[in-house]
Amino acid sequence: MSKVLKSVSWVLFLTVMLLGVPKIAGVIADVFDYGIIDPDGSFAWISVHHIAQAAIFLLLILGVRFANPLDFKLGWGDRKVGKHYVLRFTLLFSLYQIVAYALVLLTKSFQPFVYPMTLKNVIGYLGFQLFLSGPSEELIFRAFAITMLGLVVKRRAFSEKTSLANVIAAVIFGLAHVRFSFAPFEVSYSIMQVLFSIGMGLLYGDCYEKSGSVFYPMMMHSIGNVLSVSTTVLITMLVQ
Repeated sequence: MSKVLKSVSWVLFLTVMLLGVPKIAGVIADVFDYGIIDPDGSFAWISVHHIAQAAIFLLLILGVRFANPLDFKLGWGDRKVGKHYVLRFTLLFSLYQIVAYALVLLTKSFQPFVYPMTLKNVIGYLGFQLFLSGPSEELIFRAFAITMLGLVVKRRAFSEKTSLANVIAAVIFGLAHVRFSFAPFEVSYSIMQVLFSIGMGLLYGDCYEKSGSVFYPMMMHSIGNVLSVSTTVLITMLVQ
């Protein structure tokens, strides 16, 4: 019983950390004024936020490795497996994009690009998605989360096809897409976005474990985001 309690406590502690550090990064990002370089708030704040949270978790990883030489899979791992995952993901995600955007256009539920369609906003936001979204979030929710969860969560899931640590990390990744505040207390989320994030998290985590590297899920994450944003921008330009 004590072993189970210890495991549950460890998972809860990591969940608070994984969801809390991005909030701290938000406080850091709030310190700066982006009015000159990003008057519409499309890319600067979120870029600083992701840099800050990645820096915090890098320091945590370095601290952990100093005390215990854990493998966070920060090397290139199995290049053949990693390349296979990235190429297959890019193809399948592109096909998904075609079907998904065809459906939202047919149902007239398309959500246009949320910022003014200026060159600075488009390039800035795409640049964030390409260079910062995947690297920052995969470092946190794959390299750090799966490794640290794996210290106490040893079981496999889905007929031994993936680790339970990957499943838990994916669920926490989904929860990270729930917006909440304490003053005043508010919670807002899209159930479809949360479920989609969990699904993507499982896929990224599977790549992380099978390839032995966090770099390939970083690529997959960024490619998926760039494809989504690029399609949204293109359709927004066409329908305006």
